Amino acid sequence: MDANKEWMNDPALAAIDKAKIEFLEKLFVQSASIDMTNQKEMLPFLLSLSKLSKENNISFEKNEVALIYSVLQKYSSKEDISKMEKISSAFHFQ
Repeated sequence: MDANKEWMNDPALAAIDKAKIEFLEKLFVQSASIDMTNQKEMLPFLLSLSKLSKENNISFEKNEVALIYSVLQKYSSKEDISKMEKISSAFHFQ
């Protein structure tokens, strides 16, 4: 996802904890340099993501994931959407 943070202010996300939204923004920044087709890069990223979410006590309900994903699609490029799909499939979100 590019530097555009407009998605974070989408009215559909108003009921979701801002800490969760900020966590996702950090995820996007970190994932920008990851080649999601390279398992040697993707696995450490996913493991650090899991650790970071536990350390920050961040978890998402299925309905939150679906809502966030639908909002992100409105603001994302095809490449970003593909990256999100790879990350979410690794965690079986979809």
